[in-house]
This record gives sequence, C-alpha cells and structure tokens, in this order.
Amino acid sequence: MDKKLITSVKKGYKDLYKTDPLCVFSPGRINIIGEHTDYNNGYVLPAAIDKGIVLAIGKSDSNHSTITSIDMNDQMVLNFEELERIDANNWKNYIIGVIAEIFKKGKVVPNFNCVFAGNIPVGSGLSSSAALENSLAFGCNELFNLGFSKKELIYISQSAEHNYVGVNCGIMDQFASMFGEKDKALFLDCKYIKTETIPVNLNDYEIILINSNVKHALAESEYNNRYAVCQKIVNLLNKPSLREVSYEDLSSVRDKITESEYKKGLYILQENERVIDCKEALKNNDLLRVGELLFQSHEGQSKMYDISCKELDFLVNVAKQSDSVIGARMMGGGFGGCTINVVLKNESEHFKNEVSEAYKLELDNECSIYSVVLSEGTQLIK
Repeated sequence: MDKKLITSVKKGYKDLYKTDPLCVFSPGRINIIGEHTDYNNGYVLPAAIDKGIVLAIGKSDSNHSTITSIDMNDQMVLNFEELERIDANNWKNYIIGVIAEIFKKGKVVPNFNCVFAGNIPVGSGLSSSAALENSLAFGCNELFNLGFSKKELIYISQSAEHNYVGVNCGIMDQFASMFGEKDKALFLDCKYIKTETIPVNLNDYEIILINSNVKHALAESEYNNRYAVCQKIVNLLNKPSLREVSYEDLSSVRDKITESEYKKGLYILQENERVIDCKEALKNNDLLRVGELLFQSHEGQSKMYDISCKELDFLVNVAKQSDSVIGARMMGGGFGGCTINVVLKNESEHFKNEVSEAYKLELDNECSIYSVVLSEGTQLIK
C-alpha cells in the first residue's frame, strides 16, 4: 500500500470533518489470463495488486451524505431519497449504485462522509471501478455493522455496475479486488464462484504493465455488444451460458450466425481452455508455457473477439520481438488500456526504454510503464 496515498486521504478527511475516519484499502487487479470469460460463466485467473483505492469514511450528523474525490477534485452530496443514476461516465454512479444496492438488501445506511483517492491509472483496465465499489461497500459494512459477508459485498458491487453504470460485467473484478492474496493468483470458476489460490513464483521474471494511454470511445458499448453476441449463441443452443457449449454445439449453429459471431464464440471456448492450462503451468513453475498462452490469448482477442486496437497490437508485437519477454497480451475490456508482460528482471529497464521509444516513434504517443506486485484484497487500514 502507498503510505503517501493513505496519509493524503486521511488528511483530506480530517481537514473537512475534524475527526478520525475508518480507512479502507481496496486494490485494483490484473488478470493473468481469461478475458471476457467471466460473464460467460467461464474461468479466469486474476490477482489483486499493490495499487488501488484508499477510502476514508465516518458517520455524519447532517441529513445528507457527502462524498469527495480527491483525484477528480469533485464532490457529491447524496440524498438517500433520490438514488437515481445520473449522466453516463460519471464516477458518482458507482457511489449511488453501491448505496442503492445496499438498500435493496433491506439494510439501512445512515448518512456518512467519505473521502477517497487512488493510484490506479483510470482507463488502464486495472478495475479502478471495482476497487471503488468494494471500498465503499466494505467501508459501510464495517462502519454501520451491516452484517454482510465479503461474498455478499462483491455482488452488491457487481449489481451497482450493472444497474447504475450500465456495464454487464462478470464477477471477476470485484472478486479479485475483495479476495486477493499476496503472491497468488485466484483461479476462479465464475459459474459456481469457487476459487483456488495459485502460487505465482516469478523467479527471474516480473510483471510489467504498459498502459497504451488510449481508451477508444466505443469501449463500453462494444463490451455490451460482445455480451449480446454470447447471449445470442446460447439462446440458439438453449444453453445457460457458453460454459456449457461444446465445439460441436457451436459448429451446429454456424449457419445461423455470422462468421464474426462464430469466431467470438470460438474464442471464449478456447480462452477457457487456456486459463486451465495456465493454472497448471503456474503450479508446475513452467513460466515459458505461461508466456506462450499469453501470446495465444492476445491473438484470440485481437483476431477473433475483435477487442484490441492498433496501439495494443503494437505493444504486444514489440514484446514478442524482445528476447527479454516470454509472454504478453492485452488485458481488460479492450479498445485501449494495458498490456501485461512477463519480463526478465535483469533486462526490464532495457525493455522499458525499448518499448517507450518504439511506441513514441510509431504512434506519436507516450505509454506509461509500471511494475506491479500481487497483493492482499480489500482490507481495513489499521
């Protein structure tokens, strides 16, 4: 956890309200492999990271709740009688959504004051939204003794995203942010919400994220479009989800869907298999196999599921040509954000310089590069 970030948020709260708050850290997440499989009841392999949201919260004596975002330099006053979604692409919808979903569960949230900030790059695909949702849900649960389990809290966060943000996300982001473990990935079965912790022994390697610093406007609508394509296929097959669809099943409806839709369905089936293979490779400390699977995953995302973009493809191609990188792929919903790269530690500085220069030369844009450590999930800051 970033001590400067914690100090800044605590100070921000105390300056405004003159009391000591309850403080929560909720991390962002990486996803080693398994993209767009979560809302198809498939498998994913995420991990919480050492970047996230710090949220300070305390009881309010007023007849409203005040929430302050330090990063946005913005504040909202929340009236619990009017928990309606506001205009799109606004951080306030995450807050409104979490509180509204808690109320739907029959719990009473008294008024509160809240200040938060984070060090997750917005739009990077590291799930700052899930970290924010979880931090608020967890903070309210602790402050007001609401009695929710951690598992119940992640469904509150997911419902907030569905109903108040308008993104039909799966459970992966909220789950990884809430339940992450240090130096481990979470092999998550999204159908049964069963998990297995998988040690990640990187040895001579490290995980480096490269933020393309682009987020194309169609990202959110295209995410929902992919969800709709998957639903179309399962409806034709009368199956609950793509998890229950075999290659033979998919082939049987090929003449009823477009070639593009067929490729998208095929990608999901193949990606689920890659997640299982990657889990076993990590257990066997076979990092070269992990790297191969990451490259394969990117190829599927780019050519079959069609969620990449020229910036992400360029970054992965540079990684593929580098002797210091054993695997890379785009990560997140798509159309911008980050690539995840497994890089030799003693050559990582050279690789960072190489990719920065190449990206600037080819695309006339700056990329941002940072290393991440696999860390604990949502927790109180003592």
